[in-house]
Amino acid sequence: MSVHPSRRESLPPATVSVFASPGSWIESAAVDQCRQVADLPGMVHVAGMPDLHPGKGAPIGAAMASTVLYPFLVGSDIGCGIAVFPLALRRAVPERLAARFPDLDRALDPERDADDPAWAVVAGEIPAGHLEGLGTVGRGNHFVELARIGTVVAPDHASRLGLDAGDLVLVVHSGSRGLGEQILRAHTELHGAGPAPDPAAYLARHDAAVRWGSLNRRLLAARVAHALGAEPTAPIVDQCHNLVEVRDGQYLHRKGAAPGDGRDVLVAGTRGTLSYLVAAHAGPAANHSVAHGAGRKMSRADALRRGRAKHTVEELRRTPLGSVVVCGDRQLLFEEAPTAYKRIEQVIGDLVAHDLATPVATTVPLVTYKTPDLGTRAGRRDDRRGRGRP
Repeated sequence: MSVHPSRRESLPPATVSVFASPGSWIESAAVDQCRQVADLPGMVHVAGMPDLHPGKGAPIGAAMASTVLYPFLVGSDIGCGIAVFPLALRRAVPERLAARFPDLDRALDPERDADDPAWAVVAGEIPAGHLEGLGTVGRGNHFVELARIGTVVAPDHASRLGLDAGDLVLVVHSGSRGLGEQILRAHTELHGAGPAPDPAAYLARHDAAVRWGSLNRRLLAARVAHALGAEPTAPIVDQCHNLVEVRDGQYLHRKGAAPGDGRDVLVAGTRGTLSYLVAAHAGPAANHSVAHGAGRKMSRADALRRGRAKHTVEELRRTPLGSVVVCGDRQLLFEEAPTAYKRIEQVIGDLVAHDLATPVATTVPLVTYKTPDLGTRAGRRDDRRGRGRP
């Protein structure tokens, strides 16, 4: 689906393209936001992914190329991304493993938790010296998920990644946990939604937040692996979908769009559906980007209102796939219900139809962690441990 170029009198019009089929759920408000972004000075091309939906001031699920760097197009969660870690367990019984997940709202403290084995994945200094929130997953759509590899669509590619059907993996979706917010706030307090007056200075801080987010995903995976009795592993996929990069002399802003230039990307579904590992091969028309997930089709307020009328908390803690959801925040359970999101199969179908990506394998959720459920034995144990330490 293509949209007419944005009209500007003194500059060549920026183009807007949305890579979705006519039957896909794309809100007009999201396309309007793409047009508004295209009208910004210096904008060259806006590419909307099939998971496109409205955001606060800028569309989510979009890659935006410009000769000018706009921090607000990246947003506050700089470095947010999804990583996939192989995991070896003898048995995977969702109910038992769900009770063993650690409290990932409780940050690791370098002094208090100096003996935590998860620190072994940290090599060198913490980026930007940012010690707050280390090892925490965050709220919103962030999660840590134990999943198994389902259907392998491209066996040769999956084999190169070391994956076979039935293998277990940890999928970690998290960002820079406050560091990116500090960076954006420092800019907006002086310049609002305007461009970065010193792109190099912004990029230096931005790049530190991207490295921090990647390191934190490794910490999260290590914490969960140790709690489940497994050895931590290096990620086979780790792609950031909130960032800006310099490419071909332009600033390529990605807001909820994953790098699609020959990368392996995990396109997240929902806690009650499959996710898809894909080989991305998007070209310049799509700003070298692919979708990062299913994309919301309901606002959080709508999902909360409709969900409470349709589901119980107990129903939302067990998915139709038989997986278990660990989430002590009842409101978040409804806001993040699978029905609040678009169909992941449609998103993947659009990526394939537009020749942006090739499916490699599916992942099937077993345990999806959102927030600690302190009613569980594991939650109570971890909470007591945190209070008991100096």
